[in-house]
Amino acid sequence: MTFDLKSILKLLISLGLAAGLLWLFFTYSGIRVDEIVERFKQADYRVVLLSGALTIVAHYSRALRWRMLMEPVGYKPTGSNAFLAVLTGYFANTLVPRLGEVTRCGTLNRLEDVPVNVSFGTVVAERIIDVLMLLFLLGATFLLEFERLSTFFIDFFSAKLGGNSSKSAGSSPVLLYLAGGLLGMAIVAWVLFQKYKEVLRQKPFYQKIEKFAIGLLEGLTSVRKLKNPGLFLFHTVLIWTSYYLMSYILFFAIPQTSHLGLLAGLTFLVVGSIGMATPTPGGTGSFQILVGSVLVLYGLDSKDGGLLATFIWAVQTISVLILGGISFVLVMLKAPRKTEPVPQNSSVNTRI
Repeated sequence: MTFDLKSILKLLISLGLAAGLLWLFFTYSGIRVDEIVERFKQADYRVVLLSGALTIVAHYSRALRWRMLMEPVGYKPTGSNAFLAVLTGYFANTLVPRLGEVTRCGTLNRLEDVPVNVSFGTVVAERIIDVLMLLFLLGATFLLEFERLSTFFIDFFSAKLGGNSSKSAGSSPVLLYLAGGLLGMAIVAWVLFQKYKEVLRQKPFYQKIEKFAIGLLEGLTSVRKLKNPGLFLFHTVLIWTSYYLMSYILFFAIPQTSHLGLLAGLTFLVVGSIGMATPTPGGTGSFQILVGSVLVLYGLDSKDGGLLATFIWAVQTISVLILGGISFVLVMLKAPRKTEPVPQNSSVNTRI
């Protein structure tokens, strides 16, 4: 995998954003490094190991579900190779944001010769399913905890953005003009494409894009051709149940947070998933700020909430780095040479 100047700049911006968010988190929470170390000393590592086991269950189930999406388009990689590809992707995404899906597809190409454009299409389909699942959980959480969460999001974002209702209303014409401008540009681009598409089809770069798009479309439509939709649904539920449990049980690893209930765990999962979606390595900074803030709604002070968020983030990040690092080495041993170039500019949001 190569890095051009654009990729390096993206990485530096991402690291800078993570550093800035962490600075805000530590500044406003008042948490010291020695307090984080003390929490790790207090932790029950039997619970931590159980959380790690659930991490493996979630990722292996994801690998099997991904494998099911590739069967309708003519590919059937082994479960073990799909598992290695998934873990290697998470490993890459923890180090360099937005690189996980591309790395996962490139790894499977090395191990199984599955074309990157086809596997990437199935990853996009998989992520769409996960976004829908997250939206379902978000809706369920709001129904169950409406009073707590509505107050939290209104107060949190109004404080961070420094806005109020009158300012938001005043900005609406600007948003309308922006939306209209984007729509106009899209229409002009479409008209020009229709006029010159026969000329474009003779160009090598267009042929490459068209080939990639066809493979991507095949992967996206694989959901409709599943041989066993029930098993696909089972793995989807298993993945998200494992995500929930691997975070929730860590509440019991620390004495100060062992009283938190099931609904606190559900809120943690939803808000934590939103925090992980930000363009920082492994959700660094955003995860701690969002989760630490929302846990105050469940009776923790801001310091204990921030310490729990930091502890769980660290445990899960270390788990991914260990499992992903081992997988990366195994992939290098099994398939030392790459068979197909991986597109560097494709990206899809991850854990999700």
